[in-house]
Amino acid sequence: MSPVLGLGTYRVRAAGEAARTALRAGARWIDTAPNYAHGQAHHDLASALADHPDARVTTKTGFHPDSRHSLAPEDVRTQTEESLAVLGRADLVFVHNPERLSHNRKQLHHTLRAAFAVLEEFAAAGRIGGYGVATWSGFTEQAFTVAELTGLARDAAGSTDHHLAGVQMPVSLVMAEPLALALDGDGPLIHARDAGVTTFGSAPLHGGELPSLMTPELVNLIAQGSTPHAAAFQVVGACPALDVVLASTSTRRHWDDARAALAEPIPDERLRTVLDVLSTG
Repeated sequence: MSPVLGLGTYRVRAAGEAARTALRAGARWIDTAPNYAHGQAHHDLASALADHPDARVTTKTGFHPDSRHSLAPEDVRTQTEESLAVLGRADLVFVHNPERLSHNRKQLHHTLRAAFAVLEEFAAAGRIGGYGVATWSGFTEQAFTVAELTGLARDAAGSTDHHLAGVQMPVSLVMAEPLALALDGDGPLIHARDAGVTTFGSAPLHGGELPSLMTPELVNLIAQGSTPHAAAFQVVGACPALDVVLASTSTRRHWDDARAALAEPIPDERLRTVLDVLSTG
């Protein structure tokens, strides 16, 4: 089954209007963070989310609008309280790029466990649906594995009944390692699926840069007669074990085009060919 399309609000100028467009088009997931739009994204989204109570909301903790990055328990608690006060709800709270805090794996895991313990309290009280990790390079840099994250969650919860429920990572033709591993039945996406954790792919267009990097030959190799934008989504749509693709798009046309492309993923063998071509330069 192809992943569903969700709205990612990083670099979206008018998050509220983008959310209304996506929600009217049937979006089920809206992803944001308290530091997006210089701290205004949550406020911009609040009314749209209030008008669509069935929409699922993911936010993050770690980065602050003043560019400070902290996962100290008191900061996680305060930031999560502030997010809930503005957004009204959060189905998932992601720990945001924790790999940037330390190159020492033992220290990083200690920090994660402490942050998870705070989020377990919110989840156990029914104030959030669960939590997870949104990472740019944590898996590729081997800062942690899915098994280690679930182990830390069990430790934080004090039992196997933990609330670690999501992982988010970039998946695209530029950030293709998770995709290639999943195609071979391995890697964080497969491991998360096997652990019952929802998987989110961010930056499918690599910040909007990818379409301009794609040659006509590459686009036609992916899907004859396609466009760079659609071809990029057709590749991501073929990624095994990916549940949600987060696209930062503001217009209904771009939303519909992305959703249509995701619904027409390329076959596995063609995806292997594309990845082989890219790996050889």
